[in-house]
Amino acid sequence: MHDVLTDAVRHNNWATQQLIAFCRAQDFTAEQLEVTGVGTYGGILATLDHIVRCDGSYVRRLAQQELDFVDSDEVADLNILEQWNEQCRVVWEHVLAHPIEVERVVIVDDNTRGTRAGIFIAQSLNHANHHREQVNAILTGFGIEPPDTQAWEYAWHTGRIWDLKS
Repeated sequence: MHDVLTDAVRHNNWATQQLIAFCRAQDFTAEQLEVTGVGTYGGILATLDHIVRCDGSYVRRLAQQELDFVDSDEVADLNILEQWNEQCRVVWEHVLAHPIEVERVVIVDDNTRGTRAGIFIAQSLNHANHHREQVNAILTGFGIEPPDTQAWEYAWHTGRIWDLKS
């Protein structure tokens, strides 16, 4: 059943990677990376850090394995975030390769709450999309066209869509 999730999860990781790489290529100053927008989580760097660490937190619970960066105090730059996002991709691929027990109970919030494992998938996809749009709003505020990270663009990039010959 979880095969239906493969494109959604892979797109999610790919979209974050595309946005990190795009921002790295802009060669922003430290000050520009801290500029926030109305209704945003924080600046570009803080928001991308938040996306990647949270994604790592969600997938580690599904995989039942640790990702050291999730709870670390390390200050990440865009290069490090790209590496961490790649670690998430590898763990997501592991999760997708095995049956997902979506009804498994996972204890969270310092042992004060239980939730079903499947919620981490929904949260991962929703959370990252929400915050990537915040980064895009900051980029737009700079007068920069953000990268196209829609699922259609992912499909073109990965050969999951193609033109038919007439």
